[in-house]
Amino acid sequence: MTRVIASAVAFSLVLLGFAGASAAQDGPRLNKVIELFESDEAAFGILSFDYSLNNARAMATSGLDFVFIDMEHAPFDVERLRLFLLGMTNKRSIQQKGNLQPDVMPFVRIPAAGGAEELVAQVKQVLDVGVYGVFFPAVHTREDALLAVRATRYPQYNDAPDYEPAGLRGRNPSNAAWYWGAGDYHAKADVWPLDPQGELLAMMFIESAEGVENIDEIVTVPGLGGIFIGPSDLSTSMGYTNAAAPEVEAAIQRVLQACLDNDVPCAITTGAGSVEQRINEGFRFVTVGADGGLSTGASTALQRGREAAGRD
Repeated sequence: MTRVIASAVAFSLVLLGFAGASAAQDGPRLNKVIELFESDEAAFGILSFDYSLNNARAMATSGLDFVFIDMEHAPFDVERLRLFLLGMTNKRSIQQKGNLQPDVMPFVRIPAAGGAEELVAQVKQVLDVGVYGVFFPAVHTREDALLAVRATRYPQYNDAPDYEPAGLRGRNPSNAAWYWGAGDYHAKADVWPLDPQGELLAMMFIESAEGVENIDEIVTVPGLGGIFIGPSDLSTSMGYTNAAAPEVEAAIQRVLQACLDNDVPCAITTGAGSVEQRINEGFRFVTVGADGGLSTGASTALQRGREAAGRD
């Protein structure tokens, strides 16, 4: 009986936040993708439009590093997002690992682009339910990127060394704090790498000719966590029907080089035929497929990508 009680107590501590483990950075980060970036390793994920609980369970045990939930081209439904995140909670894995780091990190792409009020409101809502990062579509200028970072941050305390860029996020993180299990959510809910202990990623989509033209200014915005190149929209913006056009590839390589020069993680969509090339070029964050679990093609791309990145 004593052993049963001890096991129950230990399991409860894991689910409630593991007390000291979540308050200090002596164990794994909460954000697995940031941990990979800090180790100079590549992260592999999938693009999801499916908010179902069944898909959440499939994603949670998929072997991926992240799921990129697209609320730009799927409905912006925060309540469905909340249920999806709960469905991804894998209690068995938490117990086995003994820490709160999700096996698969949930990120969200919001629909808003440009307009400050709508963008700030959407960022606040998805962060408050517990996602670990926001992807911002159609970032064309340094000002766009700066607004995105500010929307992701809380206002900092007086005399904080990273007070700027001043945060715009309103403070009511009850669901996010519960979902994370963090001892001090406010301290951890800041943008990496500006805050080295931050667990949030602010990822900017470069998908226009204007964004490519301004990439050298964009990548130097404090708090920017990465650049995601959108080849399809980029090719359309440049006036080409084919994302494989040489001019589009040259633009992709220009953005990648700016990221490499500034040690900014760079992301792109891939498949089984391109993932090894992109990893070898220096991309550190790639999608290998889309919804419906891991298809044969996505599984092949994931395996090839891991081998190319030395993570097999």
